[in-house]
Amino acid sequence: MRAKKEIIIGILIALPSIIAIAIFVYGFIFWTVRVSMSNWNSFSALIRGQYHFVGLRNYIRLFQDDRFITDLWNTLFFTLFFLLGSIALGLILAVLVDTGLKGSQLFQNIYLFPMAVAFVVTGTVWGWIFAPGIIPNDPQGVNLLFKQLGLEKLIWGWYTSTDHIGTFNLALIPVIIAAVWQMSGYTMAMYLAGLRSIPQDIEEAARVDGASSWQVFWRIKFPLLKPITFSALIILGHISLKIFDLVFAMTGSGPNFVTDMPSIYMFELTFRSNRYARGSAIAIIMLLMVAVVIIPYLVSSMKEEVRR
Repeated sequence: MRAKKEIIIGILIALPSIIAIAIFVYGFIFWTVRVSMSNWNSFSALIRGQYHFVGLRNYIRLFQDDRFITDLWNTLFFTLFFLLGSIALGLILAVLVDTGLKGSQLFQNIYLFPMAVAFVVTGTVWGWIFAPGIIPNDPQGVNLLFKQLGLEKLIWGWYTSTDHIGTFNLALIPVIIAAVWQMSGYTMAMYLAGLRSIPQDIEEAARVDGASSWQVFWRIKFPLLKPITFSALIILGHISLKIFDLVFAMTGSGPNFVTDMPSIYMFELTFRSNRYARGSAIAIIMLLMVAVVIIPYLVSSMKEEVRR
């Protein structure tokens, strides 16, 4: 009787949260899917009921839109280099801090500081740093530094450049640098926690067997950090796939959409052009992109819980 009462109390406590999630998460996702399959392109059409079901027409038109295809390529390259940069730099910083060098505690706090800064602030500041100015007569930011150091050959347009290698727009480089600066400290904290959780007995046994510091790290520590790496990839991956504020504050779409992202295109379609159906279609595509990253992680986590 007491157990049954506790179950009822637990359900009643969780019920408001369940209802809120059902309405404000899954309900709105369903509504967005519905809108994405309609011809709703004005607010007056909603009030008058003058919009109707058009199936996958909005999705088909998106994949025929050169700007949206560019956005997908930008997202792919941004995600790839953002993940590589954040993981590599975070791991290096974690190893350096874990060695216990003098002042490592201070540097640990410095590395973590960018996490306390909003993406909008990061985008604004790095936008000032990489502002090209008027080339070559009146450079600004990094370009001005290059000019004063006599390195004029390194001066270029940064996020205003329309140069590209294949489908990779070089204007994404400063955006990637800013994003890596923001999140590498977070990755460092994850790796540092993982390194300090490895028993010292394992390292000591390896050294007794004649293993060098590099072999200890690469053959013992790094394999034990695989769960940390996997978690970092999932977290950073879903951030990169729906990135908006950093890019919007730093560069916007850029010339010829060289730094454009699906989220920026969605924002402009929905809130500036009132093309709600097309904007909703982009939102659903972004949701599916994030789901491709998140769902395998959730499935593997549930399998581990079952095994335990």
